[in-house]
Amino acid sequence: MTQSSQQTGRTEVVRRSGLPLGLKRGAIELTFLAILYVGYSASRLLASNDFAPARGRALDVLAFEKSWRIDAESWLNDKFVQYDWLGLFGSYWYATTHYIVTAVVLIWIYRRSASEYVTARRALVFATIMGLSFYLVMPTAPPRMISGMYVDVLSLHSAAGWWSTDASAPKGLGGMTNELAAFPSLHAGWALWVAIVLIRANVHKIIQALGLAYAGIMTIVIVGTGNHWVLDAIVGWIVVLAAFGGVIAWERRSPVVAHEDAHIPV
Repeated sequence: MTQSSQQTGRTEVVRRSGLPLGLKRGAIELTFLAILYVGYSASRLLASNDFAPARGRALDVLAFEKSWRIDAESWLNDKFVQYDWLGLFGSYWYATTHYIVTAVVLIWIYRRSASEYVTARRALVFATIMGLSFYLVMPTAPPRMISGMYVDVLSLHSAAGWWSTDASAPKGLGGMTNELAAFPSLHAGWALWVAIVLIRANVHKIIQALGLAYAGIMTIVIVGTGNHWVLDAIVGWIVVLAAFGGVIAWERRSPVVAHEDAHIPV
């Protein structure tokens, strides 16, 4: 059977299901992403909550940064504490954009190009799985949990938002999040994913620049608010770059199999 007839057969199967093609495809994708989100949350809860070794790893991260003179946490954290407007802005940015911007870009690329969407989705999934693996194997405390050294900026502004004193978790749901999931930073990783998707989509240079600016601001915010170390962000970027590189390499080796689900029109 030829590739064209296989594609036609798949499309006919979808049509005979009784649902419009676009609606069925969208429902499948939403279900897939919902499962990913549940897995993301559940995996964080499965990680160890033993603070002593997590604090030790955090101090090891800080020692490594000092040896390379990239320990910007203290200076940035002081600025986010000194200027209330900056602290409030950082709190809302941290608690909101990570999920909203990622979802908006994912939906946008889904509607724009089925082929690019498949690549972007796979890269996001693989990067997230790699991040979760780190959380399970080596829980690491964020700067804000190192007593006497850094300030928890989101906690300072918790009265002005929906988050509690437990990171960005909504009030009353702090027990459902793992606060020792600092290394690597998926906030930084997902933000870089957004920038890469926009660049690969070949949108206007201004939009590409905004994507890179978004990734840069996210990095400053996660460090300044005391939620991540500089090294967390760097490794978060590496994880996303590795995920994209691996996905693209595999798709080039097996282009038909790799993009089989992209043949169904969006």
